[in-house]
Amino acid sequence: MTKGYVHSTDSFGSVDGPGIRYLIFLQGCDMRCRYCHNPDTWTHGAVANNVTEMTVDEILTKAERYRSYWRQNGGITVSGGEPLLQIDFLIELFEEAHKRGITTCLDTCAQPFRREGEFFEKFERLMAVTDTVLLDIKHIVSEEHKALTGHRNENILECAKYLSDINKPVWIRHVLVPGITDKVEHLKELRLFLDTLTNVVKIEILPYHSMAEFKYEQLGIEYTLKGVLPPSKESVEEARRILLA
Repeated sequence: MTKGYVHSTDSFGSVDGPGIRYLIFLQGCDMRCRYCHNPDTWTHGAVANNVTEMTVDEILTKAERYRSYWRQNGGITVSGGEPLLQIDFLIELFEEAHKRGITTCLDTCAQPFRREGEFFEKFERLMAVTDTVLLDIKHIVSEEHKALTGHRNENILECAKYLSDINKPVWIRHVLVPGITDKVEHLKELRLFLDTLTNVVKIEILPYHSMAEFKYEQLGIEYTLKGVLPPSKESVEEARRILLA
């Protein structure tokens, strides 16, 4: 049985998918988002500190202890890091979860997505047992996306289109960072893109915060947004007016 590299778990998540959910944070991410609040999940595999190797049965046995809280629409959400970097483990986990009658939610930035080859075959298998996808769209403009995360966004937007093609329920998440992701013209461009999708259940605007800055200091990583304040109430409302209209 495949083992997953698990950074941490949380027994009571109320904002990471429908209902109350058991959260599983997998280790490893290739993105370097400047505002990432989990830089300790970047390193791959067992070489990272405080990482636990777990089987599917071990995770689901722990999760099911909290099943009474889930009610009708709760279940498990797998986040990260970037869960798709452990897609084989993720497939096993979600397939077994469905066998146990547990709903599944994937929180991803979709950076590993490719609509071809072995990865895509695995992704199709994964989507067959995924009930909801939380998709982070960091920036709609590819060059700006690269400056923010280290990667372009064409394949991420292609993932969004594919999820629409198969009518997979998606929550879109967009972090609002002053001076970077809050420009009106970019928000309008993002809105136009979202209008081409037919499967968006919810759009979430997440105001930037710097509460993870201390983690960067502990890890010896430069925090490049030092001094950037959270967006103003007016800026958040403007983003809501554009994206949630």
